[in-house]
Amino acid sequence: MDNGRNRFESVYSKKVRAGKRRTYFFDVRRTKGEDFYLTLTESTKRFNGDGYERHKIFLYKEDFNRFIEALEQTVNHIKTELMPDYDYDEFTRRHEEYEARRAEEEANKGEESKEDTEMEEDDISW
Repeated sequence: MDNGRNRFESVYSKKVRAGKRRTYFFDVRRTKGEDFYLTLTESTKRFNGDGYERHKIFLYKEDFNRFIEALEQTVNHIKTELMPDYDYDEFTRRHEEYEARRAEEEANKGEESKEDTEMEEDDISW
């Protein structure tokens, strides 16, 4: 018996990083009646560094089509009518560059750590 614990666990989750301070989470969750719904969460790191602020939207299957249609129409209105000359791919490129730098830094940290360990072993052997 799950005592309701599994009810709030994600069945599927997708994370979208949006810069250094903001992340979006798309989580599929299960209801008591074995149905599914979507939670959209915006998580923003607080300026004072004291945790995160979260905002949630619960989206149910009967609203999926209307929600997606309204979202697409609204985004397309901005892209075509309000800001047609803006380069919307700029942020994707910048994010990919940021992630590549981050991965490289992580790899370099791993190499530095490995080198430090090897140097410590060499120091001990004298």
